[in-house]
Amino acid sequence: MKTTELAQKFEKKYNTELGKGIVSESTQFEYAWCLIRSKYSDDIRKGILLLEELLPKGGKEEQRDYVFYLSVANYRLKEYEKALKYVRNLLKMEPKNMQALELEKLIEKAMQKDGLVGMAIIGGMALGVAGLAGLIGLAVAKSK
Repeated sequence: MKTTELAQKFEKKYNTELGKGIVSESTQFEYAWCLIRSKYSDDIRKGILLLEELLPKGGKEEQRDYVFYLSVANYRLKEYEKALKYVRNLLKMEPKNMQALELEKLIEKAMQKDGLVGMAIIGGMALGVAGLAGLIGLAVAKSK
């Protein structure tokens, strides 16, 4: 079954239960899981909201899954600090969780990469502003 077919199946199930006034935790989780796998950031955000809603309701096992997928979803949105917060909370409970350890490395690597790119952009902007100020100063000096 393709990802979109799977998402449609769980969305239909979720909406049917919602229409009846009660959505089971498993249905909400399945739908959220499909949403965070989407290529669309709005779907991922909706999946995050559904998982955050589930978080206080679940038992220890479920909460572990919710926290892991919250970390994945935030990573996919490039919300690295949130993703890191979730994965590190999971690692406090399960320090040897290999999936969480790998995800933590992935997030940290992405943060370093984006941090360097961000610094280059800021540096380029600073040079641009300094150059613009110099041109304005030159124009003012010539007009006098």
